Amino acid sequence: MPRKNLKFVHLRQIIYYMKQSNPPASCIVENPQTDCFSVLTEEEKYLLDKNTISIEYKKGEIISKQGSFASHVIFLASGLVKVYIGGQAKDLILKMIPENHFIGLSSIYEGNNTFIYSASTYVDSVARLIDVNYFKNLMRKNGQFAYKIANIQNENAAQVYGRFYCLTRKQSGGLVADLMLCLSNRVFKSDKFCLPISRSDLADLTGLSIESVLRIMKEFKEEGLIDTKGKTIEILNPDQLDKISKFG
Repeated sequence: MPRKNLKFVHLRQIIYYMKQSNPPASCIVENPQTDCFSVLTEEEKYLLDKNTISIEYKKGEIISKQGSFASHVIFLASGLVKVYIGGQAKDLILKMIPENHFIGLSSIYEGNNTFIYSASTYVDSVARLIDVNYFKNLMRKNGQFAYKIANIQNENAAQVYGRFYCLTRKQSGGLVADLMLCLSNRVFKSDKFCLPISRSDLADLTGLSIESVLRIMKEFKEEGLIDTKGKTIEILNPDQLDKISKFG
């Protein structure tokens, strides 16, 4: 293979895999991330508690700020959070974080001491802040713990890859269908839910304008796919939404 084409091989392989596997544009990593603590010894658990503080956050409060000093690893004990990269025009929402998930693990690699993205609450939330130095020490000393953290990181990466593939490849109807299904199946785990996020956040989650999201949701409602009353959304035809998500 000519040298000039080598740099494109890995990208082509990724795109081919994504097409074949039809990855879901999930807005969250669904599996709880508490299992990593089960492999700690009693002494490690005791010291972990000693190096952890719990903080309550009101709706809309910032938990971590992009570019600020990452002195802690953040674990969301309860609530719902958005993780985003701030921009001059609009924010790029990377994912939503449900309870029992880490926030900011990507900031703990060696040579970096700042948060690479921001996180703020959608609802009243409780976060556990673990001293970053003790967390890194746990990873060095406890191989099973480090292995589970690596798995969490890989799952986080897979979610982001799938999401951004869909954001750049799907049409607007498919993106909104993705979001409706993710909110129903993965975030609220119910066909009917009260939406705690703003119209602006809905737009940021899909990469569309507010007007486009509202227009598509109106079309979905007229077609009998969803019903909306104020902030309450009910999924009426998940099978059809799933088809739009896959082919739209």
